[in-house]
Amino acid sequence: MKFIFKFSLGIFIAFLVFQSCEDYDDNLVPSSLEVNDFIWKGLNLYYLWQADEPNLADNRFAMQSDLNVFLEGYETPELLFEDLLVARTTDRFSVIFNDYSVLEGLLQGTAKSNGVDYGLRYKTGSTTEIYGWVRYILPNSDASAKNIQRGDIFYAVNGTPLTSNNYRDLLNLEAYTLNLADYNAGNITPNGESVELSKSAYTENPVFQINVVEIEDKKIGYLMYNGFYSGFENQLNQAFGQLKSQGITHLVLDLRYNSGGSVDTATRLASMITGQFNAEIFAKQQWNAKVEAYYNDTNPSALVNRFTDVINNGNLINSLNLTKVYIISSGSTASASELVINGLKPYINVVQIGTTTVGKNVGSVSLYDSPTFGKEDKNPNHKYAMQPIVLRITDKNGFGDYVNGLEPTIEQAENLANLGVIGDQNEPLFNTAINYILDNGRMGQPFTEDKQVYFKDSKSIRKFGNDMYLEELPEGFNPFLLK
Repeated sequence: MKFIFKFSLGIFIAFLVFQSCEDYDDNLVPSSLEVNDFIWKGLNLYYLWQADEPNLADNRFAMQSDLNVFLEGYETPELLFEDLLVARTTDRFSVIFNDYSVLEGLLQGTAKSNGVDYGLRYKTGSTTEIYGWVRYILPNSDASAKNIQRGDIFYAVNGTPLTSNNYRDLLNLEAYTLNLADYNAGNITPNGESVELSKSAYTENPVFQINVVEIEDKKIGYLMYNGFYSGFENQLNQAFGQLKSQGITHLVLDLRYNSGGSVDTATRLASMITGQFNAEIFAKQQWNAKVEAYYNDTNPSALVNRFTDVINNGNLINSLNLTKVYIISSGSTASASELVINGLKPYINVVQIGTTTVGKNVGSVSLYDSPTFGKEDKNPNHKYAMQPIVLRITDKNGFGDYVNGLEPTIEQAENLANLGVIGDQNEPLFNTAINYILDNGRMGQPFTEDKQVYFKDSKSIRKFGNDMYLEELPEGFNPFLLK
């Protein structure tokens, strides 16, 4: 028994599932099971680990009525979704939303925010007590008008000390008071100060800081880029145009706080750094066996991302034609950021400065309850959408085995006692890049590294935070359930 889907690629019909059109007519799905039915069928078709989950097997159910009985056993769509995934140790990133407008906002960098981007660490010697530190403040946000800045330390919210058990509930509140502390050689001491903050919908421009430093005969460009959002590709391209017009000879790309985003935007960023590899393979996608077999037979190029000379609005890319790039990374550098590092390495010299990245070599795509699982003709009876992991991604040679993260060429952690100003040439990590560019081979400003252990950050605790995704399903693979 298989499900039968029709694909809008000429007259090609791919027989993937549902043996009997009559037995699996959607009219046999009760209205109370529409969401659950969508979840099962979408995951059965696209989920990367479909073959490893017995309840998603193509021969799991003999007919629609059998599937209905199974779906009735779940009180909520969320419980079904979670149960159909493989172990979370393998799949750390698949998510479901009961309102696709929230998901669509996140895809373009819009979320509820008070403007404080922060990191969280364990206190010295503790496995439960944590504290936060401000990484940067978003412009024109609530926090930008308050007395809080990069490097500030907070230990409690509304007077309740942060722990590994309560941090999500406290920091996800719409409004709260951060209780501040002093930092001294790793010791966190409350100082009686606090700041009241409130959240609202905020769309983050990921092009955060641009600077050019001239030293000796070197013009060193610096760009802090904090998210791969396709809606800001024009701003990213303009930033590269600015760097190009100033004649930079070296580029330091700061991705230390970049948790990822669009695969297409990552490909275009790599094309801005280079330019001499137009149309060559930047990355390869690996899907589950059903999708992979379909494309290998019909359109293999759909599973390849190539360097390009245009951004998504058709404007020409401002490319730098570099053969070497310095990329700053951290334990918050994830997904599309890692894709840029990994995808560039076969072509140019990538010098990675900082600490090991997250290790997210898989990507997702938005699935809606529609005949094609795309946005068109969505079911009007609900607003559920899924963002399941559907692919692994590799470089042009097929290497993508970095689930434990990409290790730096030059290891250097941020020290809270000496964070520096983002984009300033004396900021320790940027300073290290400058020294290596000048061939001095020195670290940045010396420091005694504290012993606090990284825990989380403001993006990773957000739903769909460490994201890498396709903007849409690949062209030519549009299934229609036969009636």
